[in-house]
Order: sequence, then structure tokens, then C-alpha cells
Amino acid sequence: MAHGEATRRQFDGGTSGTAAADGAAGPAPRSPWAVELRSVSKTYGRGAAEVAALRELSITFERGSFTAVMGPSGAGKSTFLHCAAGLDRPTSGSVRLGGNDLAALDEAQLTMLRRERVGFIFQAYNLLGSLTVAENITLPLLLAGQSVEPAWLEHVAGRVGLSDRMRHRPAQLSGGQQQRVAIARALVTRPEVIFADEPTGALDSRTGRQVLALLREIADRDGNTVVMVTHDPVAASFAQRVVFLADGAFAEVMESPTPERVAARMTRLEEW
Repeated sequence: MAHGEATRRQFDGGTSGTAAADGAAGPAPRSPWAVELRSVSKTYGRGAAEVAALRELSITFERGSFTAVMGPSGAGKSTFLHCAAGLDRPTSGSVRLGGNDLAALDEAQLTMLRRERVGFIFQAYNLLGSLTVAENITLPLLLAGQSVEPAWLEHVAGRVGLSDRMRHRPAQLSGGQQQRVAIARALVTRPEVIFADEPTGALDSRTGRQVLALLREIADRDGNTVVMVTHDPVAASFAQRVVFLADGAFAEVMESPTPERVAARMTRLEEW
């Protein structure tokens, strides 16, 4: 954690995060939690067609932690990710990201916060084939109207092992290298938290393990916060802890997971 803070101070001029979303009252007091969900519920439909995707869900994620979120099909994992990342608003309850209450932000402020303070990594990479690696990495900064600091770009590219691929295009890269571009793109805005949705689902097992090891190192060494939704017990074992959901609610948490323990726990939840 200390190493990560020192790295950010080096490039941020003494601060440890970006400014608050445009139009907000200023930087929120620094919270020990990167993400907080308090009694979050999310329902879809009305009357007899109403479906509860999340039920009074309360979870906190410490800064600099790597957490996997798992659960049986229909457990609410995708809805959790959408609400936690500010992609969807809960029906009730509160979501705080870096101390900011997302309910207090209008749509423009929420868009700005997602762009500047949240990193996303998806199974499908979502790279633009017409852009180089460097251009794909810096795209979030350009969309936000921010300048690209060459030293920071060099640091991020080196961090994910892409320093010698910056002028390549996605079609010239392997799947694992493309996912590393996506990780660098998530890191370049110095986000409060990185959300990963099945980040190794399109990779072979060996390459997937390399990407997962990188995500764990980003949390352990650099102090970034990573929240990963996955169905894979092996992927989950790379995290520091696993949070299990069932029927849209918190079920339990496992510290220092192993693939065998995670698989056994998932079997019990699916039977339940």
C-alpha cells in the first residue's frame, strides 16, 4: 500500500486521487473504503412482475484490496457491479465511491466520476482496432479532455509489460496482450477502484493466470483497489478474499481463498 501511495504522489504532485466530479462541492473526505454499499436493493418491474435483483446488500471494499465477487446464476453479481460502479442506480440504499455518495450526483456528474475515477476491465477487451496501443490506453483521458503525461503513460505501459508494443494495433497482439492494454487503460486515470467483469473468460488458462497475477500485484504492490466478478474458482483464488452472493443478498466471505475451498463453497450455495 505504501509503495502505491508513493507512486501516485510522484505523478500526482502530492495528491492521492483525482479531483471530485465536475460540479460537486469539492473532494470528499478520504474514506478508508474504496467502495461502500449500504442496504442496497434493486428491483426491476412492478407488481406481480417485480423481480428483486439485490436485497439489502451491505458490503465494503478496502483501499488497496483485491476482492472476487461470486455467486450462483441469478445471485445478483451483474446488478451489484452495475450499482457499485455507478452504471445503474439502486432502488434504495446508498453507494459511496471514494467517500462520494453517488445518489447526490446528477447524470453529468456521475458520467464524469465514472470516466475519471472508475476503471473497467471486461471479458471482451473493448479495444478500438483503428487505434494503437498507446491511443487505446489514453482514450479515457482524451474523452475527459485531459492531457496525457508521457511519464505516467510510460509508467503504466511498463507496469503491464507493454512498453515495446505501444505502436502496435490490437490485431497484432495476443489475447493476453490485449487484456493488458485494457488493464493499462483502466489504470491510466488513477481510479478509485477498478471493476473487472470476468476478465479472463476469453483467455486460455495459462494466459488467464498471468493476467490474474498482474491484477493481484496491482493491488498488493501498487495499492490499487480491484473488484472482480467471476464464476471461476481458480480466478477467485488469486484475490485476497471472496464475497459470496446468493439470491441478491450477502451470503458469506472467505479470506485467503483456494480453488478447492471456493468450489466447495459454491457447490453449497447452489444447493441452497
